[in-house]
Amino acid sequence: MKKITLLLVLALVLSACGPAATGSQGGSPDMDTPVTSDQDTPTPSAPPYAVKAGDANLSRGNVFIDSADLVVRESYPPQISLLLEGGLPTPCHQLRVVVAQPDAENRIMVEAYSVVDPAAICIQVIEAFSQAVEMGTYASGHYSVYVNGELVGEFDS
Repeated sequence: MKKITLLLVLALVLSACGPAATGSQGGSPDMDTPVTSDQDTPTPSAPPYAVKAGDANLSRGNVFIDSADLVVRESYPPQISLLLEGGLPTPCHQLRVVVAQPDAENRIMVEAYSVVDPAAICIQVIEAFSQAVEMGTYASGHYSVYVNGELVGEFDS
């Protein structure tokens, strides 16, 4: 009995020391063969606050903006984002943010609102949100950013 146990342990140890089988064919991958997949290049997805195709069927509502701060990243050219914090009327409401192109006076108008399915039954409690809105880069100049008609801040690009 001891000999059989010893042989089983020895076989297990020796098999653990051998090369590991990889892939479905049991061989190691060829280092010169490129690996391809349907997932090689990720498709960019729209941010959660972007206007969606089905929004025309939803009711439009307000958002309550508690704070809006500009973030200017130290890069060249500077990357601009807007941090919005506030509340939605209910948990069923979804945030939407539209950033317009600068006008002739370099004012960037940002519109924040919510959409909701009018048939949805939802608890009546304010749903807090915090959302970074990527605004991108701008040509050289001095810009003013307005959210729902109120000046949030200014930056130089």
